[in-house]
Amino acid sequence: EAAREVIACFPVYRTYVRAEAGEISENDSQTISHAVEAARGLRTDLDERLFDFLHGILTLQIRGPQEREFVMRFQQVTAAAMAKGVEDTAFYSYLRLVSLNEVGGSPARFGVPVEEFHKWCSETQARYPFTLLATSTHDTKRGENVRSRINVLSEMPAVWAEAVTRWSAANARYRTEGLPDRKTEYLLYQTLVGAWPISVERLLEYMRKAVREAKEHTSWIEPNAKYEEALEKFVSSALADGEFIADLETFLSPMLAVARTHSLALVLLKLTAPGVPDFYQGSELWNLTLVDPDNRRPVDYALRRRLLCELDRLSPAQILARAEEGLPKLWTIRQGLRIRAARAECFGAEGSYRPLWATGPKAGYVVAFQRGEDVVVVVPRLTASVGNWEEVSLDLPPGSWKSELGGEEIESGKVEIAHLFSRFPVALLTRANSE
Repeated sequence: EAAREVIACFPVYRTYVRAEAGEISENDSQTISHAVEAARGLRTDLDERLFDFLHGILTLQIRGPQEREFVMRFQQVTAAAMAKGVEDTAFYSYLRLVSLNEVGGSPARFGVPVEEFHKWCSETQARYPFTLLATSTHDTKRGENVRSRINVLSEMPAVWAEAVTRWSAANARYRTEGLPDRKTEYLLYQTLVGAWPISVERLLEYMRKAVREAKEHTSWIEPNAKYEEALEKFVSSALADGEFIADLETFLSPMLAVARTHSLALVLLKLTAPGVPDFYQGSELWNLTLVDPDNRRPVDYALRRRLLCELDRLSPAQILARAEEGLPKLWTIRQGLRIRAARAECFGAEGSYRPLWATGPKAGYVVAFQRGEDVVVVVPRLTASVGNWEEVSLDLPPGSWKSELGGEEIESGKVEIAHLFSRFPVALLTRANSE
């Protein structure tokens, strides 16, 4: 029981203790101590010496053949317990803002200050310049652009609360004996905001998986037919309700541009921050998939090849005019990868990372940095809350700069943020001539 409690209290997937070699890092030692102490506090009915004994084994203070095997097996078990207990249960049960319920993430943490982001990037460049930077994988709970949409809700809580209250009242007639529960209904509305348009079939498959993973009203092992039938009826009826769908689309209309800007900022940061960018299949365009198997459906690569060939014939304005097709994202990826290849010395282990700081009343809404000598990146954050960029500027390093996304030439010195984003929502600048 003590071992089970320690496993349940583990704050990470696993440690990487090398029991045979007798090696344990300071970080792993602290992780183990944290879990043991948390377990000790929760199980005061157990003899404290059990926890002391476990701590001694796991930190290699007590050694022997059986102890070594126990440590190695323990590290395998904690990963599985974390995956099933947190990702596949808690993340389907705690639904305050589901875009935070992501593999490796924490629903308790809404974001970080810009200063912390720069600190992370600087440390990554110094220690792990080839770390993988992924925004969607086969294992993520939602596609990266679904999360970007749902994130916007955190900037408009009052409007969101009014919409949910209105939708719940309108859809009350589709409930069956009070089912589904309100929390699951709230998950449905967040999912619709993130993934619309979505077919009834895809949505039903997702919602069925979500409630079974949550294990509160039904589960994979013991399906609750009454609950699941009520849920299926509710979802199907809501999506067939023309007035509800019209209201949903009216709500979505003004926030889609904001969400797309956030998505472009995310992909540009992935392309240029310290590390190596990774692109999951299908995420070259807007990725509105949900958890597997939804994110493993066939990808239309012919469409992506065709759109890629069209980019050279289009201006930034024409690309933005076709935002529905995902062209702005494809354009950002194509240009970012070209710059990584053309200015390779600015990236990787030999490159450098230097934060750049905007000034003005909304300076905290700008993330900017320089890679090497010849690349500057500027993206907005929390754009639903910005309003306008009046009196917000950035001092560009010396030299002449070309906007690889907007196409314009920009001179060094004080540059208005509004100007940097005038032709494209995010900015990737390269030095036109070295000084």
